Amino acid sequence: MLNRRVFNQLILAAGVSMLPAASLLADASTQKPNEQPFKLNYILASAMYGKLPLAEILPEVNKTGAEYIEIWAEQHGNQREQIDEMGAAAFLKLLDEHNVKLGSFTCFKYGIFKMQSEMKLVKQLGGDMVICNTPKPLNGLNETAAVKAFAEELKPHLEVAESLGITIGVENHVGGVISSIESIHLLMDALPSEHLGLAMAPYHLPQEPETLAQLIKDLNTRLVHFQAWEHGDGCMTKLPKEQELLQLPHRGPLDWKPLLSALKEIDYLGRTEIFMHPTPRGVPILDTTAEVTAEINACRKYLDGLL
Repeated sequence: MLNRRVFNQLILAAGVSMLPAASLLADASTQKPNEQPFKLNYILASAMYGKLPLAEILPEVNKTGAEYIEIWAEQHGNQREQIDEMGAAAFLKLLDEHNVKLGSFTCFKYGIFKMQSEMKLVKQLGGDMVICNTPKPLNGLNETAAVKAFAEELKPHLEVAESLGITIGVENHVGGVISSIESIHLLMDALPSEHLGLAMAPYHLPQEPETLAQLIKDLNTRLVHFQAWEHGDGCMTKLPKEQELLQLPHRGPLDWKPLLSALKEIDYLGRTEIFMHPTPRGVPILDTTAEVTAEINACRKYLDGLL
């Protein structure tokens, strides 16, 4: 079976050479594909370990099947602040020692309109993305007008991201301008840049597998970061640990098969982050580092098994 990208390349080749596309497809079908089977590209969220030192978290990255780290700031973690304390050079040395790459920063505390300095630091550290949620809609604006106003305000920040080769991942978040599926589509239409896309948080969307899968397919290359995170029993009040963990794939009730099928259909090349929020924020999701890593691996085994 030819995947979407190979098919498109063949159609383009047919148009350039004026050869019948069918004959090209026939020739290609006899070739052995060199592509590896589709798999998820994992990134580890530092906040899953609360506010533990980076020196303790980075050795866990490869153990979770990831090669990238995502750095979280207060209140969810404090690894962003740890980088300031140790300095960029020391952080780069730690990354190198543990064979880890920086993927992205998630820094809600700054706000999306104060991320330009973060973009520059991410670039300096070898990363390629900053992720933030969006502010509340301005009073009196309907959804369409609110997204339009937000997009206009974001344009100069997007220009900086484009100049640096950094991507802005906008997280859909309850209460923000970008929270509904319609608002996501409106934003993507308003800012058609390859340096802006959705950092998709299924937790904050309807827990309907086919709806979530359709959004993935609609976004296609505008899906730039994907959190394997479901709602479960929520994360806003303190719950018994077993209930709190229902935010994780393999524990919660969400059927992940349609979502994974959609990711495979679009040949998703972005990073996938197994994620949840503990209550209170800033603590590890489980008591020990080993337990956190084991739980992430249980989720990964489940997701990979579905693929």
